[in-house]
Order: sequence, then structure tokens, then C-alpha cells
Amino acid sequence: MNFRQERSSNELLKEFSEEQLQQVDAIIERYKGKPGSLIPVLEEVQGVLGYLPNEIQRRIAEGLNLPQSQVFGVVTFYSFFTMVPRGRHTIRVCLGTACYVRGGRKNLDRLEHDLGIGPGETTSDRRFSLDTVRCLGACGLAPVVVVDEDTYKQVKVQKIYEILAKYD
Repeated sequence: MNFRQERSSNELLKEFSEEQLQQVDAIIERYKGKPGSLIPVLEEVQGVLGYLPNEIQRRIAEGLNLPQSQVFGVVTFYSFFTMVPRGRHTIRVCLGTACYVRGGRKNLDRLEHDLGIGPGETTSDRRFSLDTVRCLGACGLAPVVVVDEDTYKQVKVQKIYEILAKYD
């Protein structure tokens, strides 16, 4: 299934185990009625599920007696929350000036083609998530690609496959 497609609530909740949903409910219950609890709840729930889809946001809103729009607003405002599943490995391609002029855009194009996703998306097998950044502060190493915590310097398009092969 392509994650760009809409999924029904029942399909989405089937993605999570009963144990995960019970953990979500326990988190909500622990914070219920406590002022300022929304962000800690969202952080913990994302830690359990990996992301915060609309149906889970609805569950949190109902459990904390908050408008769903407030939950959605917080999730979309803070960059550390995500509404889409993230891959086991995160690829960040630098598109700062030095990286861009030395081939960063070509590297991104190759990754998009090979993985079949764009920035901010995750492969259907959840192996990789692809992101772009404006600068990694490693301009002398341009173009730079970072996979998880591993930094690759002076990356050429021909090396992309070799880099990705290191990650299961």
C-alpha cells in the first residue's frame, strides 16, 4: 500500500497490535486531566507507535477531552512529530549551496528514483525515509548524504546504491 493513499480507521488500527493500542490508552489515562499534558502524551505515543496518524490523534483528543484540531495543530507545528510512518533508516540529503552545486540535487534525484519516494516520505517496506536539509555544516565535504548517524562525504550518484546496500 502506498502511504499517500487514504486508509480507513479500521485499516489503520489493524496496523497496530492490541498491545500497542493498550499502551496508548494507558498513556492517555495517566495524563488525563493534567494541564499541559498534550505534548508529553504525543511524545510517548509516537515512541510506542512510531508516528501519529489521524485516527490516533482522534483517540488522544477524545481521551484528553481536547478538540481534535488542537491535537492536529500541535502535531503539525512541531517538526519532531510525524503523521507518516518513518523508515528504519533515515536518509538526509544536504541541499545547501556547497552541496547543491557539487551534486546534491543529482543525489536526491537518484534516491527519489531508486527508492520511489520523495522527501518526507517512507518506502512501503519502511526500510528508508528520505529527507532534505538546508545545511549540515560540512560544506568542505560536499555533497553530503547522512544515513542515520553515518555521514558520507563527496557522494557521487554512482555510489548511492553502494551506500544503501549497507542498511537492511
